[in-house]
Amino acid sequence: MAQALLSIQILPKTKPEDTDVYPYVDRAIEIIKASGVPYRVGPLETTMEGDLDTLLDIVKQMNAAMFELGSPSVLSQIKLLVDREDGASMARLLQKYPDGQ
Repeated sequence: MAQALLSIQILPKTKPEDTDVYPYVDRAIEIIKASGVPYRVGPLETTMEGDLDTLLDIVKQMNAAMFELGSPSVLSQIKLLVDREDGASMARLLQKYPDGQ
């Protein structure tokens, strides 16, 4: 499959007694980190780079983990760039902005 960039914002519904969503988000990022794919955490979403099938499997794992933590529902907002010719690359897209500015 082609090289892709996938950005995800995962929004688990928390249990009524939970007021803090960060443990859920932290778990989702742990799954990305454990996968070994290059990734970049941003303030509103996290971007991963890799094979499209691999990235979609990671999204599935992230959603499953939210349910394991007790979330009754999960909204995952995804942006996807697939480039068959050059391969999607965070480095190439960000080369003009090396300091993130």
